[in-house]
Amino acid sequence: MITLHHCHQTRSMRILWLLHELDVEFQLRVRPFDQSLRDPEYLSLNPAGRVPALELDGDVIWESGAITEVLCERFPEHGLGRPPGDIDRPEFLTWVHFAETISQHAAALTQQHVILYEDSMRSPTVMKIEAARLKKCYAAIEGRLSTPVENRDYLLTSGFSAADISVGQAVYMARHFAPLDGFPEVKRWYDQITERETFQSALPPEGAELLFERDFYPPWE
Repeated sequence: MITLHHCHQTRSMRILWLLHELDVEFQLRVRPFDQSLRDPEYLSLNPAGRVPALELDGDVIWESGAITEVLCERFPEHGLGRPPGDIDRPEFLTWVHFAETISQHAAALTQQHVILYEDSMRSPTVMKIEAARLKKCYAAIEGRLSTPVENRDYLLTSGFSAADISVGQAVYMARHFAPLDGFPEVKRWYDQITERETFQSALPPEGAELLFERDFYPPWE
């Protein structure tokens, strides 16, 4: 049995997307993005008090990169991972974990724009620096997607993978703070992967309580 503990519009969304791509049965436990994540019951699953936490056959895994690797190895028939010895294995691991770099900058901006509720708590300098760092991340993806190889539709030469899911979900978060203007290959790739039915299934349902009330938060208002 697989159970995913999930908050809408957070890192756990990449695991929800992956589970839909794997087409496996699972239970979804949607949790509010609040102090209940610090309750002892939840901390027994994820001692960091964050999402995701994945219960898998009696084990609990609570880092999204690790969960991604484990699920791809558990269900290899879907071809979303790249096993040891595969020519794309190093790139697969690099991009799966690069998603966390993007997410860290997006998380800092989420704190500035969403979590801190008074202007006196916010820092225009932090907002501008972190938004610039997101654009540096976009530039790295742009460089990868601009590599002159045949059919560069995805991050890996061998095709769509969980690396696209991980980085794509991180970009979904980052776009709330840094638009994709000036990164045409990233925009083309992002538009393509987010058209997938599995991505749409991972989005918050209508009427759900959202983390982000706006589509875009400018660096300072």
